[in-house]
Formats: sequence, C-alpha cells, structure tokens
Amino acid sequence: MSQIISVHSFRGGTGKSNTTANLAATFAAQGMRVGVVDTDIQSPGIHIIFGMGDQRPPHSLNDYLNGDCRIEEAAMDMTPGLGVSLKGRVFLIPSSTQISQITRFLKGYDVGVLVDGYEQAIKMLNLDALLIDTHPGLNNETLMSVSVSDALAVILRPDFQDYQGTAVIVDISRRLGVQNMVLVANKIPLNLHLDQLRTNLETQYRCPVGALLPHSEEMMALGSEGVFVLRYPNHPISAEIKRLAQMLLA
Repeated sequence: MSQIISVHSFRGGTGKSNTTANLAATFAAQGMRVGVVDTDIQSPGIHIIFGMGDQRPPHSLNDYLNGDCRIEEAAMDMTPGLGVSLKGRVFLIPSSTQISQITRFLKGYDVGVLVDGYEQAIKMLNLDALLIDTHPGLNNETLMSVSVSDALAVILRPDFQDYQGTAVIVDISRRLGVQNMVLVANKIPLNLHLDQLRTNLETQYRCPVGALLPHSEEMMALGSEGVFVLRYPNHPISAEIKRLAQMLLA
C-alpha cells in the first residue's frame, strides 16, 4: 500500500526541502517509486536540489490547481539526472517559480483539489510513497496535507523559537490523528551532546527522534546543488537519513 509522508517545520530555513529530497533518494535507492510534491508555493525550492536549476517545467503544481493540467502531467522523472543508478524512480511535481503564478495563489486555493491530486498522482504514477514538502508554519493547505498523511517528519533546529513552534505543530498533528510522527533535529552545533539532545526532545514532545543531523561542512559546501545522500553515501548524516526513512515507513 502506498504511503503519504509529509515533511514539515514551524519555520523556514530548517532544511525541510533538503530532508525531503534526501528521503526521496533513499527510498528510490531501495527500489521504490517515489513522488515528491512541492506545496511550498510561496517559496518553491526543492527543484534546485534535484538539479532543475532555472529550467521551467512544462507544467507545475500551480497549473494543476488552476485546472490547466492533470496532476500526473506536472510530474517530472528526475531519476536520470541524479547522477547515480537507482533501483527505483523519483518523480517531482514542482511549484512554479514565476511571480505571476506565485501571487495568484497567495490567498490560498481549493484544498480538496490538492488532496485529490495526491490520490491521483499515486494511482497514475504507480507510487510506493508520496512525499509532501510542505509550506512552513500553519495554514489550511498544510494542515490538510498533514491530516491525510500516514507519517509526518517534523524538522526543527536546536533553537528556542523552533522548540516553541514545534510544540504547536506536534500538538495539532496529534489532534489531526497522525499516527506515525517523528522529529528530525537539523543543523545541530557540534558542541551539543547528541544523546542528551535526543533524550531532551523525546521527553519534551513525547515523540521519537528519527534523525539527529549535526552541522556539516560538506552539506554547506554542497549548497543545495545536489542530493546529499547520493553525493556522500557513507557520511554519518546519510546513515541518519536512512534510519529516518525506515521509521517513516514503519
């Protein structure tokens, strides 16, 4: 049975899109057919990580929401451009980077159409998993995506603003009935004790920690121009991502 997995954070800049892309590549390396939907319409960016650069796709999620195409027509097979041979496939449904398209949806859109699109994408692309790269914070579109998800990864930094915001996200997600929710601490300063951080987070939020991702010079140097787990498959961060992927499919 196909899985819908949302990757969310209370604030921007936590590494949400990078985590989503790395999870997609990890699943595909295991032979899965994976879809990725960039629902961060106001600030799309995951297409950069997958190597699209300034390339303008024939269709986007915006076109689907506007009724100009079917959801599967907005899906792009990113697998050939990832630079390694994968057993599975990665399909990206990007959001448009055109200003006119972004501003058109600033006031929101029909959330029901979006959810219908998830189901249609899974069916038409024969997906094993659909990853949703959400818009940070709380809005109707994000809450609906979370509510229909089989699993949720909540990304946070070891920062007091993130701690408070994450508490809100975790509480609301529980009320929405999310059964499999895991925390991902990202950009952890190297002087923090990881085991103690894990204990503190699991105690505070009553939620398992799926990955602890320390600050990495390799990640910074990559600068979102590629998928980290494919460039550095033996890196400790890649091992954490693989562990996270297993927990999200549990």
